[in-house]
Amino acid sequence: MVDVGAKKTSLRTATARSIVSMPAEVIAHFTGEDIQSKTAIIAGIMAAKKTGELVPLCHPLGLDNCQIDIQINKKQEVVIDCTTSITAKTGVEMEALVGASIAALTIYDMCKAMSHDIIIKETKLMEKTGGKRDFKRAK
Repeated sequence: MVDVGAKKTSLRTATARSIVSMPAEVIAHFTGEDIQSKTAIIAGIMAAKKTGELVPLCHPLGLDNCQIDIQINKKQEVVIDCTTSITAKTGVEMEALVGASIAALTIYDMCKAMSHDIIIKETKLMEKTGGKRDFKRAK
């Protein structure tokens, strides 16, 4: 486990993104107000809060905030953004990545009865602030 004892407390934020590709007939049933989206949001937030239990040697953190946004992009893919924040000595990148990943897995699980041709294409850190160095991925 990384020793964060000498680090300064600061506001730390992170946003991670997962992208889920699915057939048109499945995406046609998927809207931001449906049960799949709402369940995925709850699952992602719950997972982000448990990151310290899921990832070995990851610091257990009490998040100040966790927000999950689910949209359909121009390519007809489900885009999940998980944004986390805390005022602490360590960042929340892992929490954002876990939240986005579990939300994507939840969407897969809830849609697999319609098709198994669902692909979780990628999960990546989009942005982080408040640590030794900030990071922002070009979209």
